[in-house]
Amino acid sequence: MDTTYHRPVLLEQTIEALGIRPDGIYLDGTAGGGGHSHAIASRLTTGRLISLDQDPDAIREAGARLQGLPATLVQTNFVHMRQVLDDLGIPGVDGILLDIGVSSHQLDAPERGFSYHHDAPLDMRMSQSGTTAADLVATLGEKQLADIFYRFGEEKFSRPIARAIVRERDKSPIETTLQLADLVCRSVPAAARRDGHPARRVFQALRIAVNGELDCLSAALDTAFDCLNVGGRLAIITFHSLEDAMVKNRFQSWRQGCICPRELPVCVCGRTPAATLITKKPAAATPQELADNPRSRSAKLRCVEKVHDRYTD
Repeated sequence: MDTTYHRPVLLEQTIEALGIRPDGIYLDGTAGGGGHSHAIASRLTTGRLISLDQDPDAIREAGARLQGLPATLVQTNFVHMRQVLDDLGIPGVDGILLDIGVSSHQLDAPERGFSYHHDAPLDMRMSQSGTTAADLVATLGEKQLADIFYRFGEEKFSRPIARAIVRERDKSPIETTLQLADLVCRSVPAAARRDGHPARRVFQALRIAVNGELDCLSAALDTAFDCLNVGGRLAIITFHSLEDAMVKNRFQSWRQGCICPRELPVCVCGRTPAATLITKKPAAATPQELADNPRSRSAKLRCVEKVHDRYTD
């Protein structure tokens, strides 16, 4: 498979977790370069794949890769999957994949502004529309910026970095990736510069804020589960602790059975688990995949199977 655009992570583990049926209907909420989508669609006969992505570049690349396969591409954020399925007359699907985070292409295309290794406009928009990272850096107050860096990047030097940004932008606009990366480097202690690139967490935080990633993921989790047929599976690949904790906690809530007070001798709520785990522990990259694709080192795959509709009370 050509991986020059985007190299799919945990591919074999994902396909195994989804348990693809040739006659099933599947949804890939994050088409990217089409790697996972191609692997799913190529296993279908009378089945169908619906593949979504908000990035027009990804839609073009995935479209070329999926030619001749039983796949339908739609440019939209995965949070809108229910509307897409309704528009296509599909009441439910047998499996859903969400590969959360930035793609290899987005990182490697300097003009997209995701990377602190290349000088480019400070953009970071996955959809290529709306508010940019430069807009946030230029308009948010010091406390707002510090909160973003701490909440979404777990950056312990969030306050001095935010203070430096506000001070610098009063002199001249911060409009490029290397401007920001250099400013972050100068704002943290020397010891912090030896623990990976000092701008990594700030860039992650801005990307998440620009694209509303955690809000979209939170909303999409319940939507995705509701879109599954009974017996359908939801597989999610995450790349950092904030995403993984959200997925883990939501999966746990669906697996919860009786909620009666402990002092009751017998269950009166009648509640049973809505989901069962397919991956007892999150799947991670094999040593071979790590050697081939270092970006897979932080990837985790979790998967559940729906046994009945979730409780909403």
